[in-house]
Amino acid sequence: MGPRADTATLVPVALATLAGCLLGTCSGLVPGLHANNFALLLAGAAPSVPLDPLALGAAMLAAGVVHTFLDIVPSLALGVPDGAMAAAALPGHRLVLRGRGREALRLSALGSGAAVAVATLFAFPVTWAMLRLAPLLTAWFPLVAAAVLALLLATEPSHSARLAGLLAFAAATALGAVTLGLSLSGPIAGGVLAPLFGGLFGAPVLLDALHGGGVPEQDDAALAIPPLDLGVSAAAGGLSGAAVGYLPGVSAGVAATISLPAVPARSDLRGFVVATSGANSSTAVFSLFALVALGAPRSGVLVAVDDAGVPLSLSVLLPVVVVAAAVGFVLVGVLGDAAFRAVARLDQRRLALAVLCLLVGLAALFAGLAGVAVFSIATLVGLLAVRIGARRVYLMGVLLGPLAFGL
Repeated sequence: MGPRADTATLVPVALATLAGCLLGTCSGLVPGLHANNFALLLAGAAPSVPLDPLALGAAMLAAGVVHTFLDIVPSLALGVPDGAMAAAALPGHRLVLRGRGREALRLSALGSGAAVAVATLFAFPVTWAMLRLAPLLTAWFPLVAAAVLALLLATEPSHSARLAGLLAFAAATALGAVTLGLSLSGPIAGGVLAPLFGGLFGAPVLLDALHGGGVPEQDDAALAIPPLDLGVSAAAGGLSGAAVGYLPGVSAGVAATISLPAVPARSDLRGFVVATSGANSSTAVFSLFALVALGAPRSGVLVAVDDAGVPLSLSVLLPVVVVAAAVGFVLVGVLGDAAFRAVARLDQRRLALAVLCLLVGLAALFAGLAGVAVFSIATLVGLLAVRIGARRVYLMGVLLGPLAFGL
C-alpha cells in the first residue's frame, strides 16, 4: 500500500482532488487537449509551488480520471476523439446519427464507472500475477506486440480489411519511428504526442466533417442494452485495461478492441462504447498499481506523478481515483447533454474549421513550429488509414510498433 500518509495532509489532498477534477473537466471537454498536458505542467511547477507532493499527485490523478470520463463528449458532439477514444468514435457516431447520442453518453459513463470498480477489485491479484510475468513479457515484448496485432487483425471481417489494417499499422509505425525521438518544445511543455495524436485521430475526422450535416436532434437517454450485456461489456473493457497498465505501447483503444470478442453480438454498437470507455478509465487504476509495484509509469499522467516525486501511497491515491470517477460519472450526462444542445445551434462547417485551427494552435503551443509539421504529417497518415478502409485503432502502431522494433 506504500507509505502511510499523515492525517494533516488529508485536507490538502481533498482540495487538490477537487482542483484536479476541474482540470480534468477542462481537458476532457477541449478536443486535442489531454490531462497529460496539465500533469506535466504541474510536475514542472512542483519545485516552486508550496504544495505537499501527495496533494500534487492527487490533483494529477483526479484530472486524468475525470478526463477519461469526459473525453467521450467532444468525440460524440464534435467528432474529435483523442488517442484513447479513437476506437469508440465510429460506433458512437452511429448512435448519434440515429439520435441516440444522449444514450451513448450514459453508456460511456456506466462503462467507465463499472470498469473502475472492476479494476479496483482485481488490481491486487492482477498486480501479483504481473510481478511474476513482467520480466517474461518484457523479454519477449516483440512477440507480445505481434500477438496484439494478430488479435486485432483476427477481428476484421475480410482479407481486404486485414490488409488495410496492416498497411495503416506500418505507416503509423514509420511515423512513430521518425518522430518519437524528437525533442520538441513550445511555449508550454507538452512534447510530440499532442501533435501526433491530434493529427492521427482528430484532423481526419474534422476534415470529413466539413461536408457533414452536423448533429441531428437527439432523443431521450433511455438505455437500449440488456443489463447483462452492459455488465459483460464493462467487465471486458475494465479487465482489458490491465494490458494498458502493464504493457508498454498498448493503448486503451487497442485494449478495447481486444475485448471485442466478449461483447455480446446483439449489443455490438452499445457494447463497444461501454467496453472502450471501460478500458479507457480502468487504466487509471492499473497504471497506478503498475507504478507502485513495478516502478514503471505507463501513462503521461503517471510519468508526471513519478517525475514530481509524489509518495506512492495507495491508501490515499486509490480513494482519489474512486472519488474522481464518481465526479466524472455525474458530469458526463450533465455536460454532454449541454454540449449536444450547443453544437446543434452552430454551423457544422465553421465549427469543424474552428476546432481544426484549435488543434493546430495546440500543436504549436506544445511543440513549436516543428510540432505543426508533425501534426501535418500525422494528418496525412490518418487520412490514408481512413481512405484505405482501416480502423483508426491500427494507428496506435505509432507507439506499439517502435517499441516492438526497439526504435
